[in-house]
Amino acid sequence: MNPEVVKQWEALTGHLIYEGFGQSEGPVLIANFGWDEIRPGSCGKPSPITNVRILSADNTESEDGEEGSICVPAVKPVGLFVGYYGDEEATDDALGGDYYNLRDMAWRDSDGYINFIGRSDDMIKSSGYRIGPFEVESALIEHPAVVECAITAAPDPVRGQVVKATIVLANGYAPSDELAAELQNHVKRVTAPYKYPRIIEFVTELPKTLGGKIKRAEIRSQVAAEKTPKEN
Repeated sequence: MNPEVVKQWEALTGHLIYEGFGQSEGPVLIANFGWDEIRPGSCGKPSPITNVRILSADNTESEDGEEGSICVPAVKPVGLFVGYYGDEEATDDALGGDYYNLRDMAWRDSDGYINFIGRSDDMIKSSGYRIGPFEVESALIEHPAVVECAITAAPDPVRGQVVKATIVLANGYAPSDELAAELQNHVKRVTAPYKYPRIIEFVTELPKTLGGKIKRAEIRSQVAAEKTPKEN
């Protein structure tokens, strides 16, 4: 959950959000369970029964601060799925090795808190840099003009990919080149200059699933049809 959401909720209600992380395939794997400090921007610590690991591409433990995949050992905890119905190939791909790899990228801090980066297929590779959408989205929604946004990759002939931001504006704000530049500079200050969205599209709403998740694949598929993106 974007840290700004947690902060605003506490400011408006006086209550903290106890965030959790999981999949349809299993139970809550990582969460703020109540016995640790809540850190906005982190989804908490691994559940005591799941033995979650953050692993690099060669299945070795990622160091603190290093990006890796969220994985669960093949000795499955209670609640983790045993397979995909009618699809032995998908089941073997997911559970046939030593670990079930969720294909979600994250990093662990020195205190054991897990920080979500994004789905592996949502990662943006631009000029040799790997950019996670979650951090850029979190930076953008700190700006008062942004209600919500989605960060996706857009193809670029020089950089391979560039960061694209699809943004829903707050009441009282209107799309403009000046606002786009202001938002780009805001991301540069909050994160790093190479992470800013070179393409910004203002929309009235984002495509979402029934569960409220942003359909990033749908946004990516629309990139080729866009005729007038704004790039700076």
